[in-house]
Amino acid sequence: MKNIKVIVGLGSCGIAAGAKKVFDKIKEIQETENLEFELKKTSCIGMCYREPLVEVIDKSGSYMYGEIDEEKAAEIIEKHLKENEPIKDYVVKTDKFKTVDNTFIDDQVKITLRNCGYIDPENIEEYEARDGYRAIKKIAGQSVSRLDVIQTIINSGLRGRGGGGFPTGLKWKFANNNKAEEKYIICNADEGDTGAFMDRSVL
Repeated sequence: MKNIKVIVGLGSCGIAAGAKKVFDKIKEIQETENLEFELKKTSCIGMCYREPLVEVIDKSGSYMYGEIDEEKAAEIIEKHLKENEPIKDYVVKTDKFKTVDNTFIDDQVKITLRNCGYIDPENIEEYEARDGYRAIKKIAGQSVSRLDVIQTIINSGLRGRGGGGFPTGLKWKFANNNKAEEKYIICNADEGDTGAFMDRSVL
């Protein structure tokens, strides 16, 4: 059991569905029974309709359990972790056998959210291990001028996501050319989809 990971999705959708209670239940069982497995938390993988999600990674592979409550969590520990028998009826995604949701994520190309489901979002070391802050480290560790950075952004073609699609590098260039003693970063986090709060979650 030492090499087993149990990962609970604790994004806002998971918490709303009861994932915090599931995490606390697993932690309680682990401590009460002195079980030696690694308990971790992660963010939403995009399968919100199956929350709460609990992933078990053992020597045979990964098993994503969906719609898990406290009672089912206890079953998973008893059957999968102790008896090495995954509960197939609860598994929504795995590479070991076919499930209804097995291909749900296959055609998705994630960019901003590419680390969701793979790291603990509250652990900066895990983010850095997946190249987090690599660009900032590169700039800080070398004698790269601010104009070089701005030109790199201009050359990249990066644009704003608003209706105008204004080039980001030009915005940076205009800000750099302004000689004011104090400058401010204004982040437009307005939501086009009422009540969704997706951009705020990303930020």
